[in-house]
Amino acid sequence: MKQKLLYLLPLFLLSGCGQATYKNASLPAEERAGLLLKELTLEEKVSLMMDSSKPVERLGIKPYNWWNEALHGVARAGLATVFPQPIGMAASFSPETVYEVFTAVSDEARAKNAYYTSQESHERYQGLTMWTPTVNIYRDPRWGRGIETYGEDPYLTSRMGVMVVKGLQGTNDGKYDKLHACAKHFAVHSGPEWNRHEFNAENIKPRDLYETYLPPFEALVKEGKVKEVMCAYNRFEGNPCCGSDRLLMQILRDEWGFDGIVLSDCGAIADFYRDYGHKTHSDAESASAAAVLSGTDLECGSSYEALVEAVKQGKIDEEAVDVAVKRLLTARFVLGEMDEPEKVSWTGIPFSVVASAGHDSLALDMARKSMTLLMNKDNTLPLKRGGLTVAVMGPNANDSVMQWGNYNGMPPHTVTILDGIRKALGSDDRLIYEQGCGWVERAQIQSVFNRCKTADGKPGFTARYWNNVTRDGEPVTTAQVTTPFHFCTSGATVFAPGVNLTDFSATYNSVF
Repeated sequence: MKQKLLYLLPLFLLSGCGQATYKNASLPAEERAGLLLKELTLEEKVSLMMDSSKPVERLGIKPYNWWNEALHGVARAGLATVFPQPIGMAASFSPETVYEVFTAVSDEARAKNAYYTSQESHERYQGLTMWTPTVNIYRDPRWGRGIETYGEDPYLTSRMGVMVVKGLQGTNDGKYDKLHACAKHFAVHSGPEWNRHEFNAENIKPRDLYETYLPPFEALVKEGKVKEVMCAYNRFEGNPCCGSDRLLMQILRDEWGFDGIVLSDCGAIADFYRDYGHKTHSDAESASAAAVLSGTDLECGSSYEALVEAVKQGKIDEEAVDVAVKRLLTARFVLGEMDEPEKVSWTGIPFSVVASAGHDSLALDMARKSMTLLMNKDNTLPLKRGGLTVAVMGPNANDSVMQWGNYNGMPPHTVTILDGIRKALGSDDRLIYEQGCGWVERAQIQSVFNRCKTADGKPGFTARYWNNVTRDGEPVTTAQVTTPFHFCTSGATVFAPGVNLTDFSATYNSVF
């Protein structure tokens, strides 16, 4: 007990005697990080180097989850404004509007984080480090995730990406950053998806590398001052990107002067040694040591747990671990995440901005600007009103969830394609709607969903949700299902705001 008291005394009391401790908020963030680093054991340091960072209760360090998404709005955290997908925003050719969009997104992210913090909740998708934007070059339209990018042009991608970063990170309020953005996936990562965990980009000509693949990342680092860079799954010239000295040390840090955090894509370190991956390393210890020594500070995954043993085996020195941990701690201090919320001006952004009318209007403005008319032969458009017959067909026509895209939040209301066209038509126009087939089914179906109404006459079904599997107690939320059932939790999308991703139950009621 005497030893414990002697240990705690300098940590918590010496600040009153005028000596520096990491709790002194008047000190620069980097200095505070250095002071806190000295108090940590190796095991505690390693626990802070994974995306789901564990608390260190004896030092007052809260849990923190680095994995948060804001691709086109705050994602996977319930209610949020859903803006057009990046590929649509790129088609606006309006960097100014992109900046407005991501300023709104960062407002919502800060407001939501303040709310979650007030509830002592520190789960995934509730934090301040946004793994956005994706600035890989969209070279092949068969790459299914091309919608997350800003297209095939390095210059346009650079301009848009810089504005995303500036909108997300905002300005420093004199002490604290608003958010931290992340440029991903570094580098030469443009599909395909199926072999990304073992693919080796080895025949990239230097000119193509520096004129096509690298310019957006360089712009985000030098002009955007992005705070994080995510290394890609694939190999580059034989080495996994998250263990590539050429990419992370020579180009990123030495040539471009990047001094922020490098983090791995999720599971990328395990790809170093797993059978389905690159098999460039023998085990988790060797892989984790190599990644840290090449400059990867933070892992999305759990392979870094092996770093403790890697130090013991002499595969890496603890001083190299310290370099990474200090960067991580500095970021948490400069975001204000380690201090009392009331000291951070950004926590004053009200929750009312989330999915607000102003942000909804901005999303509509961006959607309109994203429309690109390639040809209007014989002035077919605009269609002449009156006496029109319009046919709307296909599985996406009346699907609201499809409209949200991927890596998305949940808007309070969605207008489907069918709803929008129906609203635009006049009383003397005719509308024909047929869903036809599903996305992959061979059968043709006819839905009778539109003949279902709730007890009070509203279209669709009334849904009640419980955050348990037995429907015990009062429902956590009630919602109106106004479009055919296409619920799916893939992509970590919940069925309704406030409902758990797993271990929940529901009842749907309607009158046919």
